[in-house]
Amino acid sequence: MVHGKKLAKETLLPSVLEDDDAETESEKLQLGEQRASRTEVNVRGPKDQHSSPDGNVLDRGEREGEEGEEEEEEEENEEEELGGQECVISDEDYDTDLELGGKEEAYDPTGKTCYMEACEMLQVVPASYFLHHMQDSELSLMHRGLGPQGTKALAVPLVTNTSILRLNLRDNWMEGMGGAAIAEMLKENCYITEVDLSDNNLGDYGTRSIAGMLKENSTLMSLNLSGNHFTDQSTEHLGPALITNTKLQHLDISHNALGERAGQTLGHALSENTGLRSVSLAWNCIRGRGAVMLADGLGGNISLRMVDLSYNGFGKEGAIALGQALKENNVLEELNVSNNRIPPEGAIRLAMGLKVNKTIKSLNMGRNPIQNAGCYGILKSIQENPDSAMEALDFADITVNQDFEDLYTTVKEIFPALTINHGGRIGTFRKAKA
Repeated sequence: MVHGKKLAKETLLPSVLEDDDAETESEKLQLGEQRASRTEVNVRGPKDQHSSPDGNVLDRGEREGEEGEEEEEEEENEEEELGGQECVISDEDYDTDLELGGKEEAYDPTGKTCYMEACEMLQVVPASYFLHHMQDSELSLMHRGLGPQGTKALAVPLVTNTSILRLNLRDNWMEGMGGAAIAEMLKENCYITEVDLSDNNLGDYGTRSIAGMLKENSTLMSLNLSGNHFTDQSTEHLGPALITNTKLQHLDISHNALGERAGQTLGHALSENTGLRSVSLAWNCIRGRGAVMLADGLGGNISLRMVDLSYNGFGKEGAIALGQALKENNVLEELNVSNNRIPPEGAIRLAMGLKVNKTIKSLNMGRNPIQNAGCYGILKSIQENPDSAMEALDFADITVNQDFEDLYTTVKEIFPALTINHGGRIGTFRKAKA
């Protein structure tokens, strides 16, 4: 039976240990005790007999000695198997010099290595300009055609980049997917303070991700989202984020498709926001009730210094609401409401707010059909407000008459720093002689 076990063992492991001296003394003693404790085999048979080299049959003692050696070889083979298994576990669990090839990877704070790996995984060509300017404080990658996948690859190293403070990714057509990648990056990066994502077709999906980022990010101070096909639905996500975020100071969401409902949502958000210093809503479609609600929100704001509402549709109702806002607001310094289809009546009602306002320094009413009457009413309100801070009035492309010029001369004596731009005086253009 023992001999059969030996043959099976030799079939599985043809090589055995040859050097018995490698065992320690304690192992030999243990093996000796194991041999002594085994039950002797009393039944002899032809299979139990072994011949010596001279042809004589070995007696029982000699066979036991030989069997002991066989068992000892089996023990050694088992130890060899266990030892081999321990080596395999060690190689898997621990790094070795062989695996590293004798070279240690240097710490890469710019993330160049992970950027190359991300590009390979996403199957995009690495931006060589980015690789050469990863350690600059300002990175400008305008008009590079990164696309959604290229933007995702770019976002990977920016998560841990500590050098870049201002990031310009304008016009890369990153779409909602790329915008989401940048938003996730900005949740982790605590160094970037200015980001330009204009003209990237982010859409409503991208706005949702940006809004989520604004609720968590506490270092971003300037964000440009101009020209991204935002709709009223976009502001449903952006509005609550502006209420939560108190660190963002400059926001540009011009050249989008924000309508009446967006004006209502943003009006509420701006009335609650306490961080923004400037906001641009130019080139949108805010009109009617949305314009009135937005103006009401500006009246309750306590932080905004500059507001650009040009190229919307405020009209008479919106102008009236802005006049009321100027009565209540005591921090706003610059207001642009050019190209808003404001009639003379609207301008005169807006001017009523200027009679009491003490902070507004610049007012742009250019390219509105307010005519000379509207311009005159606004200038008259400034004359009647001794505490007015007005320094610049812009009536671009609006013609005025001599009465306005005379009033301007009078007001100039009260406010020497006041400058006015207008579209010329009526009657100054004469027909050329033939």
